[in-house]
Amino acid sequence: MKIAVLYSGGKDSNFSLFCTICQGFEPILVTVQAEEYSMMFHHPNIEKTRLQARSLGIKQHFLKTTDKNWFKDMLKMLKKIKVNGIAAGAIASEYQRRKIDMLGEELKIPTYSPLWHKEDELMDEMLQYFETYITAVSAQGLGKVWLGKNFKELINAKIKGIHPFLEGGEGETFVANAPFFKKRIKIKKWKKKWDGVRGEAQIITK
Repeated sequence: MKIAVLYSGGKDSNFSLFCTICQGFEPILVTVQAEEYSMMFHHPNIEKTRLQARSLGIKQHFLKTTDKNWFKDMLKMLKKIKVNGIAAGAIASEYQRRKIDMLGEELKIPTYSPLWHKEDELMDEMLQYFETYITAVSAQGLGKVWLGKNFKELINAKIKGIHPFLEGGEGETFVANAPFFKKRIKIKKWKKKWDGVRGEAQIITK
């Protein structure tokens, strides 16, 4: 069964991908190049997902769109690549899950959110098997110091008011290695930008 995995390169989409592989699906990566500060999609380092797709050995499709047009653009793409299902890494966002379910309803195909409300069950596995870095922060309590840090450090810090999976839009992540990667992505340095409230860490690999 060919399934479109909405793939941002972060911890949630990678774990969702891992679940589809374990369940015997044939995954195809669909990566959205959205506008900055999108309400729906991951933005930082989205071009670097090409490195992840290469390491995974899985075909990837890019969709450049906006928050206003993404739904119709996504429908058009999914019809074109003829998938039998959609998988997403939603954990706690009702907004995101509802939108993905609407896509499935429109296309008359099933949708999967294998991580939905499974934070406690997933955390240990993510920390043990994923090499994950923080690539964006946007919440009180998360300053510039966290950009480029290993996700494990944030979990260990237990910052009050911050969702452990950054589900409230507090931040974004990038997975450099996982058991199903054929090759680790080597991050040489980070190019950081900070506006006093939020910031991003751009991955430099050369």
